[in-house]
Amino acid sequence: MARAHARLERSTIVALAAMALAVFVIANDLTALSVALPAVESDFDADVGTAQWVISAYALIFGVLIVPGGRLADLFGRRRIFFAGAAIFAVFSLLGGLAPDAWVLIACRALMGIGGALMWPATLGMTYSVLPAERAALAGGLIIGSAGFGNAAGPLIGGFLTDTLSWRWILFLNLPIAALACLVTWRAVPESRGDDVERRLDYVGVAALSLGLIALLVALDEVDDYGWTSPGILALLAVFAALMVAFVRNERHVGDRALVPRDVMSNRRFAAACLATLLMSPTFFVSLVYLPQFMQKILGYSPVEAGLGLLPMMGVFALVSFAAGPLYERLGPRPVLAAGAACLVAGPALISLVETGDSWAQLVPGMVVLGAGVGLFYSSITTEAVTSLDPSRASLAGGIVYMFQIAGGSVGLGIATAVFTARAGAGLSSSVERILRASFESGFQATFLLVAVLALGGFLVTVLFVGRSRKSPALTS
Repeated sequence: MARAHARLERSTIVALAAMALAVFVIANDLTALSVALPAVESDFDADVGTAQWVISAYALIFGVLIVPGGRLADLFGRRRIFFAGAAIFAVFSLLGGLAPDAWVLIACRALMGIGGALMWPATLGMTYSVLPAERAALAGGLIIGSAGFGNAAGPLIGGFLTDTLSWRWILFLNLPIAALACLVTWRAVPESRGDDVERRLDYVGVAALSLGLIALLVALDEVDDYGWTSPGILALLAVFAALMVAFVRNERHVGDRALVPRDVMSNRRFAAACLATLLMSPTFFVSLVYLPQFMQKILGYSPVEAGLGLLPMMGVFALVSFAAGPLYERLGPRPVLAAGAACLVAGPALISLVETGDSWAQLVPGMVVLGAGVGLFYSSITTEAVTSLDPSRASLAGGIVYMFQIAGGSVGLGIATAVFTARAGAGLSSSVERILRASFESGFQATFLLVAVLALGGFLVTVLFVGRSRKSPALTS
């Protein structure tokens, strides 16, 4: 039976709108420039490898620093850290839009990632703090839904601005949106922070975790060019492993100052949510890379058309995310998470059946199921993870979950790319075009089958260990 909830106050609704706008601009920036890379290459006479770092630099720094960003928000005030992040994000958006060459643009994009890494967990913590405890699920749905709209709108906005004005306007657009989000946040969102007496940051932990993740993500980014057994890739993986060992040892010795405090590391409910997120994330990352590849290389779509072709997945993702909050409140976490996890297994399994002779319509069922899974799972798992910890850890919890999403997606994408490359060389036919199509089909099907198997592991973790307790701590500050 549905529980009755008091209507949200107008100030709370305004605050939620500000948070949604902030998340939209961060998520939009992850995808908007993807369709503008050919124009960037042309303007700066850069090659594809260099231009790709316009996307990778932002995603890399964002993913690496989001946990320190969450800890800073809980320690020093979520609104304060949000404003600092928004200022960094806006300033380097402006400088990136004015960049005279590709390397200045890449540097600005990396520094924008710092701003995003401060904004995202602070936004998540503020969203949970302004809602009453019984409406916590609404926060997860709002944040993930807004991110879905931002991701979906990114290629469309980026393509439109690139065609009508310049790719530079993708970055310039961040300034008024960030300013509006800051203004509304300043007027409508009260300051909130954790209750830690110790206000010093664990700098050794930050350095070990950040440098370790940078080594891992750079290795995964470069493995397609150099191979898993190259000395450079093996060295980067060894550095990652050594720094993770050092990080865990450091966290055990610094007590309350730890970047990831002991109560977070030992919480089994939170750990299960993170593990499920890790196993599920390759599905979404692989889909964002290989579905556009199929549309452009097999169906002959342009980049903007490929962006439109993803709408069945991205649109359903965004819409279902907003519905996931009320469903979570009505049914509890377990059925919603189980349904989302099941869709994340079924979606890529359906896509793995598509052949190169098929049309876009054959991709749609798998994309719709996948989009529903992403919308149900990620908003609900975020709420499950955040509410499994003390309210003082809200921003840190959100940052850690998102880090597992980035790490799982990146690792899974690296493995999937290796599988795709290995299988794509096996096509046999009587003409060059048919060889290429058969090779692509073999790699495409194997890749989506792989992520379906990984998602099956995430499904088992979800139904066995996640959402077992419906009771959540009050998310107040």
